[in-house]
Amino acid sequence: MFTRMLKLRLLNVVAPAYFSVATAVTFILHFCLFIPTIFPNPDTSLRSSTTLHMAAFLFLMFNALGNYIMTIKYPAESANETAIPVCSPHCSDKVDAHYLLNGRHFCKLCRKVIFRRDHHCFFTGNCIGNKNMRYFIMFCIYTSCTCMYSLVLGVAFLTVEYSISFENPLTFLTLLPVSTGYFFMGTISGLQLFLVLMLYVWLGIGLVCAGFCCQQVLLVARGQTWCQMQRGELVENRSPWRANLKDVFGARWILGLILPVQTVETNSEDTDALKQD
Repeated sequence: MFTRMLKLRLLNVVAPAYFSVATAVTFILHFCLFIPTIFPNPDTSLRSSTTLHMAAFLFLMFNALGNYIMTIKYPAESANETAIPVCSPHCSDKVDAHYLLNGRHFCKLCRKVIFRRDHHCFFTGNCIGNKNMRYFIMFCIYTSCTCMYSLVLGVAFLTVEYSISFENPLTFLTLLPVSTGYFFMGTISGLQLFLVLMLYVWLGIGLVCAGFCCQQVLLVARGQTWCQMQRGELVENRSPWRANLKDVFGARWILGLILPVQTVETNSEDTDALKQD
């Protein structure tokens, strides 16, 4: 138990640092390599395309980082409970959290009582619950879009700079092992191998975020949390899926799709807790 908690606490520190480094590297690659190489001399005909690509990337990154910050700024912790409970030996969540009543958990990593806890996100370093679920879902959506957009520009950069053709679908599947072999043979540079690695990093993060986002939206529509699903607890849903989505995304959900702004009220904690149990 102690060893596993130590690993979780270490992951809680490493994951945000990894996200920060990956974000900084993506910024540098876009503005120092991809855009200058793909559009070397932006004349009148290419200036609009260059501006469009830069605007699209900045929009995606702004929303991804904005919702990331909002997820941390509006934590799911309960403001009415500060006592640290003792985990029962019979608690099914005794590894990282202790289940209380009325839709509350005590997270051992956050050391706080969490309102309607869904899971602990290591990339944000805090728990995801009803208060910040909307920002977390939008963070996953825009992170996935940013990674896929970076993947497309990365492929375009390799095509322009190194004359790599991706017409054959097997080219991308074999690109990493082939590039690794060429690197140790001294045929390609470390920068080219690093760019190939980043392509797979963007692809992996983009697919994981997209899949995780779909799962969270389905749980929200059912009025269920990840903790409840792990315990095998079936929620008697008293509200239709539209009401459940509105409860998380708020009445101004359209505005929340394009801007990382607050669209839900955070003062209805006690009322919602009664709905949970």
